[in-house]
Amino acid sequence: MDILTIFLRTVLIYFVVFLMLRIMGKREIGKLSLFDLVISIMIAEIAVFVLEDAKKPLMSGLLPMGTLVLIQVVIAFITLKSRTIRVLFDGKPSVLINKGMINRDEMKKHRYNLDDLMLQLRQNKIMNVADVEFAILEPSGKLSVLEKDKNEKEAEASETKLKDTIRYEGLPLPLIMDGKVQDDNLEKIGQTRFWLKNQLQEKGARDFKEIFYCSIDHRGRMFLDRKR
Repeated sequence: MDILTIFLRTVLIYFVVFLMLRIMGKREIGKLSLFDLVISIMIAEIAVFVLEDAKKPLMSGLLPMGTLVLIQVVIAFITLKSRTIRVLFDGKPSVLINKGMINRDEMKKHRYNLDDLMLQLRQNKIMNVADVEFAILEPSGKLSVLEKDKNEKEAEASETKLKDTIRYEGLPLPLIMDGKVQDDNLEKIGQTRFWLKNQLQEKGARDFKEIFYCSIDHRGRMFLDRKR
């Protein structure tokens, strides 16, 4: 009898949660803001509590779940009318790369490191940060990227072409991250810190610590972003 009860309760809770998500709308499936995430986690936790104890009345789980859905629907309606409330609950986009330059302060504000940035750029099929004009971190955590114009990228490539031949062929390599030289990547392109320092001095930088991020691609195109 207990097994049959658990089975029936599981089926019922499944359809209840399914119905609640449908009521909350497609917006919840397409993206999860912080508010949406909290609501979804709470509904999932309540559903588990109801299923764990077959003796617990179903209403002790259905009522709080229904309350959460009601809260979500009401707040979603209010946010349609008020941008202030919408920003309060959903947050607002943050520009991480602005006109080709990395916004270090904005990254620090969101505890977003360079590895996170590189990962999301690769997920957007962009291998080189030098090709990015704008990168915007959406409230859902997704990174929206706008690439530089093709002519602009070609002009930068001709301006930043290095005198030394770079034999490395592959993905762009970070040479400096957070002011620290990546010696293993320098070895891959057959260069030294002395060579790197000379390249930086030609661009007006006196010390490695002045650089937030520096990378080089297989064509010898160097991207440089200084600390501000």
